[in-house]
Amino acid sequence: MSESDFTLADLARIVAARARSGDAGSYTAKLMGAGVPRIARKFGEEAVEAVIASLQEDDAALVSETADVLYHLLVLLEARNIPLAAVMAELEKRTAQTGLAEKASRGPSA
Repeated sequence: MSESDFTLADLARIVAARARSGDAGSYTAKLMGAGVPRIARKFGEEAVEAVIASLQEDDAALVSETADVLYHLLVLLEARNIPLAAVMAELEKRTAQTGLAEKASRGPSA
């Protein structure tokens, strides 16, 4: 597999720019215009497709669906005005302890 310097932060910047572009040819702008409920549904659909690809052990499909999941998640965050940095800070905080200890600290609903 090839290594890439492209990051989620790069994608988040592209999503933010396209979300505000007003470009009628932009899928991102179209999603933003449809609102959070539509974006959330699309994110959910892509997540289910990623699960299916993983269960079918189709690596190429899983890579493709994961890209769709990450993209739609970033569009959803943008629509809710939540910066990717807030999610990364939460992940950084969680990695300060073991995964099981962190999950237990979130309580029974986690």
